[in-house]
Amino acid sequence: MKKVKEWSSSIILTLMLLLIWQVIAYVVAMPFILPSPVEVCVRIWELKDVLFIEHLPSTLRIILIGLAISIVVGVVVAIWMNNNKTIERAIYPILVASQTIPIIALAPIFVLWFGYSIWSKVVVTVLITFFPITVNTFDGLRSTRREHVELLKTMGATKRDLFMKLSVPAALPHFYSGLKVAVTLSVIGAAIGEWLGAQAGLGYFSRRMMTQFDGAGVFAPIVVLSLIGIISFIGITWIERKSLKWRKFK
Repeated sequence: MKKVKEWSSSIILTLMLLLIWQVIAYVVAMPFILPSPVEVCVRIWELKDVLFIEHLPSTLRIILIGLAISIVVGVVVAIWMNNNKTIERAIYPILVASQTIPIIALAPIFVLWFGYSIWSKVVVTVLITFFPITVNTFDGLRSTRREHVELLKTMGATKRDLFMKLSVPAALPHFYSGLKVAVTLSVIGAAIGEWLGAQAGLGYFSRRMMTQFDGAGVFAPIVVLSLIGIISFIGITWIERKSLKWRKFK
């Protein structure tokens, strides 16, 4: 009951927005352009086998592979930059510059390079998710207090001890913050990649429904993608709370 009370305002606002959407869709009466929430839910049920059995696994595969690559490479690069100022000065501006390039403009190029294979979509996902993980982890590693470092050194701590017992605990909350951003962006990256060039996936299916002027069919995979992002965010939050029991959460 306590959790319900905490989220009551959000639930009420969501219900109000859905009601407004339902009324506007009813007034417009053009379901091929603006289907109502009820029509979208009905379409999801009608297409459940196609959405969840045929196309969802393809999208999840892209998200998981892209996130895994971003986590491994992002953490390694963050540690590398933290340990070497020259590397930091060389790589950090490139990281920032990479976020100024519209990914949607690069996606067709990746399709030309990798074809309609999974890797063109994975590259798009990595480019979107790599930045928040790397930057947040790097900021976390830099947040280590100098007085704590000096205290451990006076106690005979080695570089390994400083890293494992000081730097890693300091960086973990920042890492999870970056991961929560990345996990939602990964859904967008996968959808963009599939939208521009794929043979399966929720983004591809949404584009296919658009060519058939099926408004509810276009919204159906978008709703599923949104649910993936929400569930993933909640999952990462749960893992964060379990692994950082020493940290106080509201």
